[in-house]
Amino acid sequence: MKNIKIKDRLIFALDLPEVQQAKDLVNQLDDSVSFYKIGMEMLMTGQYFQLMDWLIAKDKKVFVDLKFFDVPETVGRTINRLSKYGATFATIHGNQTLMEKAVENKGGLKILAVTALTSLDIGDLDDLGFDCNVQDLVISRAKRAFEAGCDGVISSGLEVPFLREYVDNKLIVVTPGIRPVKNNDDQKRVVDVTTAFKSGTDYIVIGRPIKNADNPYEAASNIQDIIKTCF
Repeated sequence: MKNIKIKDRLIFALDLPEVQQAKDLVNQLDDSVSFYKIGMEMLMTGQYFQLMDWLIAKDKKVFVDLKFFDVPETVGRTINRLSKYGATFATIHGNQTLMEKAVENKGGLKILAVTALTSLDIGDLDDLGFDCNVQDLVISRAKRAFEAGCDGVISSGLEVPFLREYVDNKLIVVTPGIRPVKNNDDQKRVVDVTTAFKSGTDYIVIGRPIKNADNPYEAASNIQDIIKTCF
């Protein structure tokens, strides 16, 4: 058992252009969300770490989604520095040696390896030169992440049932691209909340369906109610 609090299973993607907008939304969401993902757009404000400190001071968990991909030694040193800030998760994207270096330097930080972005479909993978289907790619990368000592992976809910057949259940699975209703945006490989958890995911990441709702607090609270029915 991974001993995950029910309320922590919802991770909100705090994808906004300015820090003050992010803080305003966090305050609006209040106790409906306890875990926040902050990514590359927020990094460009120059106040990324101030926002992280602010969230942690509010007793929120932070997922650093910067998908570190560089020379393994550089990634290792970067993860070592990041581990001092108090974040819970961080994403990396790369080969076996890179993953191993990140794990060597993680401290109390949990390292999540990206398998295949949920914005990609088989046509996109063909364009990128991957001569395999999405499912095989996700399983292969998840196996390698587990062997490297990563704590978890990022995977679409469509591949989680197959991933669970081949990779130890100790591996944390975080699923983005969750859409409670029919979706027409740039996420292609999506599932709904219940399907994700019934398939074996541990955490879901949701952004726009909450952010764009007429009442974000109510939208997040409704998703939390759905999550409770899954466990």
